[in-house]
Amino acid sequence: MKKRLPLCSFAIALLAPSILNGQNATAIVMEAENATLGSSFSTATADGVTYITPSVNFTGSAPTSASTVASFSVTFPEAGDYELFARIYVGNGAANDDSFIPANDLGDATVGNSDDWSAANGLWNAGFSDPDEIVLSVGDTGTTTWKWIRVSTFSDVGLLTVPSSQLTQTYKLASREDGLRIDKIAFGPLRVSFTVDQLDNGLAGWDQRQPNDGQDFQATGPILAHGKSKFLGSVWSSTASNNKDFEFYWNGMWHGNGGKWGSVESTRDNMNWSNLDQGYQFAKANSVKFNFHVLLWGAQQPSWISALPPAEQLEEIEEWMSLVANRYPDIDYLQVVNEPINAPPDGSVSPEGGSSRANYIAALGGTGETGFDWILESFRLARHYFPDTPLMINEYNIEGNHDRSDRYLEIIQALQAEDLIDLVGFQGHAFSTKFASSQDLSTILDKIASTGLPIMITEMEIDGHDDYVQLAEYQRVFPIYWDHPSVIGVNISGHIGNWRYDQGAYLVNDNFTERLALQWLREYVADSGWTSFSGYLSKRDLDSQAHAFTNDADGDMLSTGLEFLLGSDPQFPFNEVALLWAWSMKRGELTLPFSPDTGEGKVTIQSSVDLKHWQDEASYDLRFRRTDGMEIVGSDESPVLRFQGNAFSEPALYYRLKFSLPQ
Repeated sequence: MKKRLPLCSFAIALLAPSILNGQNATAIVMEAENATLGSSFSTATADGVTYITPSVNFTGSAPTSASTVASFSVTFPEAGDYELFARIYVGNGAANDDSFIPANDLGDATVGNSDDWSAANGLWNAGFSDPDEIVLSVGDTGTTTWKWIRVSTFSDVGLLTVPSSQLTQTYKLASREDGLRIDKIAFGPLRVSFTVDQLDNGLAGWDQRQPNDGQDFQATGPILAHGKSKFLGSVWSSTASNNKDFEFYWNGMWHGNGGKWGSVESTRDNMNWSNLDQGYQFAKANSVKFNFHVLLWGAQQPSWISALPPAEQLEEIEEWMSLVANRYPDIDYLQVVNEPINAPPDGSVSPEGGSSRANYIAALGGTGETGFDWILESFRLARHYFPDTPLMINEYNIEGNHDRSDRYLEIIQALQAEDLIDLVGFQGHAFSTKFASSQDLSTILDKIASTGLPIMITEMEIDGHDDYVQLAEYQRVFPIYWDHPSVIGVNISGHIGNWRYDQGAYLVNDNFTERLALQWLREYVADSGWTSFSGYLSKRDLDSQAHAFTNDADGDMLSTGLEFLLGSDPQFPFNEVALLWAWSMKRGELTLPFSPDTGEGKVTIQSSVDLKHWQDEASYDLRFRRTDGMEIVGSDESPVLRFQGNAFSEPALYYRLKFSLPQ
């Protein structure tokens, strides 16, 4: 028998089925055959189950005939928000028998109006059938068996809201594929979880709703990724209340809308830096990684830019970059281009609809020979205006899409060829990860990591008003990213007021208590990997006294800040210079192995003529794998730095190694 939930090491006591503050925790279950059926539906019975099934196939996302519609009259016990479930059976046709069309809301959904309907598709290998399974987000039950699905997950059906003035409502669904059988539909109160058995038998579910005692929860820290070699961040919102308790959770930051060109300069030459300033100042005061989002993009750009001639557009683009560079001199990561595949600044309309994108692609060289010359030119300009800032690209729907990830890889490699890019961004949105297999998520992540560039998850969220739905998906997806050696950090899309709030992607309740996913994140991150210094020593079983930053192993009265990486590390023995950290460079060359587990910090080689005054000769940034004055040899598994010193200088030069972690 399957467990109720794959909880990993995070222990949760499921509450007994309950009624909270007079609220009902039981789903309203409707037999499908009791609906008013259109003529294309028929009723049948097999193995003791009476169900409805359509006789026609249809490929659209909204019904075109009333004959394909089933209409239910539902009397709810109380007002509030509900989620939709269905008990279905997918026939032998599998993917050809696995969809229907639910209405997006209660009431009179109109035939032919696509806004009123959303197809629920891909049900053939999804759903839950074991009695003790909680009906979560996707599931993995196959065909020719009865199973429950959470319809809201497989379509754009939002929350179904019942007003207190009208508890009796109409709900409609329409047929789409003729091999699908529908036994029941159910309306579950929001934030109540149900097992298969509870839905089958009309039993109360697991209630996660918070009692309203008038007391708001106050977070106290420490931040989730405290002391880790990776950061875990969130969005800095223009709505101040959405930033509540930021300092107690996150050590990374990006702006939702505040850093977009259209937000800053909606009127030409009239700049609004207020939200960016607040976030930047907070980041610098609190040692938070500041990720600037975003310089160039097709969406949310100034409305006036498209009407200018290309030469004038280019002047404005360079002015925008220059202003950002001068105002924010200490950006940790800079998103140069956002969504170059999905939303280039070419004036077209997104497939999802909405307003036209900005059109300034010609000013940057258009598509050109590569098909994306404008991206290369954007990064050339950014490298000019931000010479010391790590530059990155950002995109969505890469995570589980092999064709699109191949295209992304092509762009990244072209940028690498000109040394224009320092790291890669995956947005990590729920709509990109939810239906992607764990294997695909890992494979594509490895594909992009093969470039040797660090990766950042930039805008991650997990949907689910139900705590257990959200938790299970966090447990599936987050470790794939957090534990990957090429991922330097993860930014989520907000713990409060998330842009997918309607899909339940928030991490705290209305009274600011932490949802189960946030509690689990804290424990998982705390237990993960090694910390920047002491965790490394513990993992390698190295003595903290012998390898401390202040230890003087060779008696030369000098700092030995790199010894914890080298020295007597049993996995990466250092044989070239043993523990001699200040030496006269007689042989001229130093080869320096280091641990690939160390993904943060900077190695510096310094020289001196008197062992007192030191100047930098070469450096290596472990995070961005960027060298200045030394070369990298060896494999990715056993990297080695090589430095060529001056063996015969007069006066003689002494050299030392230093290692520093960012503050």
